[in-house]
Amino acid sequence: MGRYDQSRAPIYEALEEFRQNRIVPFDVPGHKRGRGNPELVALLGQQCVGIDVNSMKPLDNLCHPVSVIRDAEEMAAEAFGAAYAFLMVGGTTSSVQSMVLSVCKKGDKIILPRNVHRSVINALVLCGATPIYVNPDMDAKLGIALGMKVSQVERAIRENPDAVAVLVNNPTYYGICSDLRSIVKLAHRAGMKVLADEAHGTHLYFGENMPVCAMAAGADMASVSMHKSGGSLTQSSFLLVGPHMNPGYVRQIINLTQTTSASYLLLASLDISRRNLALRGKEEFAKVTALAEYAREEINKIGGYYAYTAELINGDSIFDFDKTKLTVNTLGIGLAGIEVYDLLRDEYDIQVELGDIANILAYISIGDREREMERLIGALAEIKRKYQKDSSGMFTQEYIDPKVAVSPQSAFYAEKESLPLMETEGRICSEFVMCYPPGIPILAPGEEITGDILQYIQYAKEKGCSMTGPEDAAIERLNVLKEVWV
Repeated sequence: MGRYDQSRAPIYEALEEFRQNRIVPFDVPGHKRGRGNPELVALLGQQCVGIDVNSMKPLDNLCHPVSVIRDAEEMAAEAFGAAYAFLMVGGTTSSVQSMVLSVCKKGDKIILPRNVHRSVINALVLCGATPIYVNPDMDAKLGIALGMKVSQVERAIRENPDAVAVLVNNPTYYGICSDLRSIVKLAHRAGMKVLADEAHGTHLYFGENMPVCAMAAGADMASVSMHKSGGSLTQSSFLLVGPHMNPGYVRQIINLTQTTSASYLLLASLDISRRNLALRGKEEFAKVTALAEYAREEINKIGGYYAYTAELINGDSIFDFDKTKLTVNTLGIGLAGIEVYDLLRDEYDIQVELGDIANILAYISIGDREREMERLIGALAEIKRKYQKDSSGMFTQEYIDPKVAVSPQSAFYAEKESLPLMETEGRICSEFVMCYPPGIPILAPGEEITGDILQYIQYAKEKGCSMTGPEDAAIERLNVLKEVWV
C-alpha cells in the first residue's frame, strides 16, 4: 500500500465543495459562472462553466501549491513512481520545455535524437543550448526513424564529455523504444542528466508487459501527455521528476513560461484521470493492447498494408515496441499514409491520428471499443479495393539526416532574408518546416537546406501533408540566414 489513498481526487473534491457553497464571484473569469456568456453555457454546459474559476485560497494556486494542488501532485508522484510530479496546463510542449530549461543554459550541449518533437528544439531556441544530434537509423521499408542505439549514445557522450544531458523519446510516435535503462546508466556515469519525452507513453506506467517507463529506468525527468493515452482533457500533462533533481528549482523554471491563470477544468481532469489509471489502468490497458493486436492481425490479412509490432524488435535501435500503437504502413497499396488518412476522413468519417509519407497511426486508448475497430478495418479493406495504385516511385522516408551549421537560437534570431523555396539549396534555414502531426521538423533553425530536403517538402505538399512552421503559410518561401554559412 502506498502512502496515499489513490481513490481520492483532491482538486475535484475541492471544486465540488466550492460549487455547493454558491460563492458570489467578484473575481475573474469575467463570464461569472457563465451568466455573461449564455452561448458558452449552451456549448459546454453549466456543470463545466460553473467550475471554470480562478485560483483562490480554498482551491490553491498552481504556481505555489500548498493544499489541494500539492496533495494532487504528491498523489500523482506516487502513482507514477516519481519523486515529484507537477501538474501542467500548457500541454506536454510546456513539460518538455521545462525539462530542457531545467538542465540547460546558454552554450550547454545536450545529446538528443534528431527525430524529436519541435517543442525540444523550441526550448533550445529559448535557452541557447546546442544540440548534439544522434541521427537514428532509418527503416527504409517502413519510412520511419528508429530509436537511438546504445553505441551511438556512447559515442556522443565520449565525443562530448561536457554535455549536460541526454534526451530520449520513450516511445516514439510510432511505438519504438530505445534501451532506456542502458542509456540512463551511460549518462549518469558521465555525470549527465537523462530527460524522457513520454508524450506517447502514459500507459507505460500502468499497463503490464509494456516497455519500461522513464521513472522505473532511473531517468531524471519525464514529460507525460496525460491527455493522449491517459484520458484527461487536451492540453493537460504531467512533468515527473526523479530524486536527484531540485523540485523547487524545477517549479521556478515551470513558472517562467506556464500561465498564472491555470484552468481548473484541466487540473481536475488530471486529478480524475490519475485516479482512474491508478485504480483501473492495468485492466484498461490490457484491453487496449488486445484491441490493437486484434486490429493488426485483421489489417495484415487484407494484404498490401503492414501493421507492424514487436516482430521489429532487434535489441538495439528497436529495443522494445509499444504494442498499443496501431501504426500501419500503406505503401504496399500504392498510397501515401496521408492519402489513406484523407480517404478515411473524407469518405468514411474516420479520423486517425496521423498520416505521413508512408504510414497512418490510429491512436488506440481507453475510450476505444471493438465496433469502432471493425469500422476502421472494413474501411481500410475497401480503400485497398477501390483506390489501390502501383507503388513504384513513391517516397518512403519520414526523416532526413540534417546538417547542423549553427545553434537553433543563433539561427532563429539572426539577420535573415526570404527566398523562394526552390532557391534556398545550400543556405541555412532560420525557421521550422514540418508535417504536423507528427511534428518532427524536416528542417529546424540552423540546418543546411539540401536538395533532398527540398524534394521531400515538395512531395509532402503534393500528397496533402499538413505543413507548418514557416512565416509563409503557403510554404512557397523560406527564411534563410543572410550570410552563406556553407
